[in-house]
Amino acid sequence: MVITPANGTAGVRPDDPVVVRATGGRLADVVLTSGGKRVLGEYNKDRTQWQSRWTLRPGATINVRASAANAGGRLATAASSFATKTAAGTFSASQDEVLESRRGETYGVGLPLILNFDKEVHDRAAVEKALQVVAEKPVLGAWHWFGDKQVIYRAKTYWPAHQKIMLVAHLSGVKGGDGVYGTKDLVRTYKIGAAHVSYLDIARHQMRVEWDGKTVRHVPISAGMGGSTEYTTTSGIHLNMEKDEDVTMTSPGRGPGDAGYYSELIHYAVRVSNAGEYLHQTPGDEGCLGNSNCSHGCIRQPATDAIWYFKQSQPGDPVDITGTDRQVEPDNGWSFYQMSWNKWLHGSALRH
Repeated sequence: MVITPANGTAGVRPDDPVVVRATGGRLADVVLTSGGKRVLGEYNKDRTQWQSRWTLRPGATINVRASAANAGGRLATAASSFATKTAAGTFSASQDEVLESRRGETYGVGLPLILNFDKEVHDRAAVEKALQVVAEKPVLGAWHWFGDKQVIYRAKTYWPAHQKIMLVAHLSGVKGGDGVYGTKDLVRTYKIGAAHVSYLDIARHQMRVEWDGKTVRHVPISAGMGGSTEYTTTSGIHLNMEKDEDVTMTSPGRGPGDAGYYSELIHYAVRVSNAGEYLHQTPGDEGCLGNSNCSHGCIRQPATDAIWYFKQSQPGDPVDITGTDRQVEPDNGWSFYQMSWNKWLHGSALRH
């Protein structure tokens, strides 16, 4: 057997593959450990070669043990111990703070996977290859880069309901730039619950809520009064993000005494964008519900409906709004499904 890198080699690049070849017979087993952690690999079709799948930890001692059997069944063993070079610089990844703060919750079928990096990533393809998404009910999905410090994964449509998803960012040893390597993997798991999808018709002042394809509630609503972009509710596919029983909402860019200034304590608020749009309990003007649009841009609901929606809300639940001339931007909150699938793929370093 031949193991590359050979025993005693120093200064091995962490992103160079480890290869084991059987010179006679077939490989029986290969065990590769990097910094005490096992690294998986793949055999070729006739099992005469094995190659590591993921990168190695920088500045670590790497150990390989392999065995092979000849045609007569006789076993031979080989081993190699070598050292990877120390990184000149390092980078790390963290999960979006909204998702991180809601770990352990049940998520909606629109769930995005969002990673932020502490340094600019210049080798996007290398990093993207190291990001593994494993779903119990797999569907087509892809990563999309928003600049050099954030990458986001979404399904082409939505995730199938009632399943678990795991994200494994195999970043230890991945080259993010010149001499800059990742030093730590990141693993997160998600539970997808029922498919809660809400359809809002702003022109008709109505919201219809579906659970797993069945309508469970009709809600009279009141949206933005319009007259300006600021007071116009955005149409398009939004996703539920954070929620809070009490939120003080103030007019952006205005202070007390300014025209159009307001400051209101709002109850049972579920945020659906970064532009200050929430679904919440109406603070008054009950006569507007189901009849006219009276808000500053949010979606108002009757108290009973707002409390029900708040309690049932899952981060990642789609909220599909129609009826206004202002479209939500794909990077406004979690509105990533606003971007066409073809355009989304163009934001992938791997183009698939």
